[in-house]
Amino acid sequence: MEFPKDLKYTKEHEWVREEGSVVVVGITDYAQDSLGDVVYVELPQEGGSVTKDEPFGVVESVKAVSDLYSPVTGNVVEVNDAIIDSPEVINDDPYGDAWMIKVELSNAEELNDLLSAEEYQKYIEEEK
Repeated sequence: MEFPKDLKYTKEHEWVREEGSVVVVGITDYAQDSLGDVVYVELPQEGGSVTKDEPFGVVESVKAVSDLYSPVTGNVVEVNDAIIDSPEVINDDPYGDAWMIKVELSNAEELNDLLSAEEYQKYIEEEK
């Protein structure tokens, strides 16, 4: 199980990578492993908005359907259309090619509410 130290995490198992005023959002290695083989992803439209702690999409696997929760509030500036066509990439590369959306932050302070890699790892160990 991977926990890249340059990312921040949510208790709903999303990750965030900061790129200036934009953040990249995806689901964690733990999440994809728990879901099993991902077969479908639904993401918001580019130009739409997302709200912290509110659902922004859906990921469906052979085991379950799960909502995706936005770790931040802002405008969606890019959507990874490649994973809509090939959702299995989420299982292969959750921290790389399987990023989901890029969001221009409305409130950078929200990043302070996210977990570090160490905090997230401890959280999921306690969850098991």
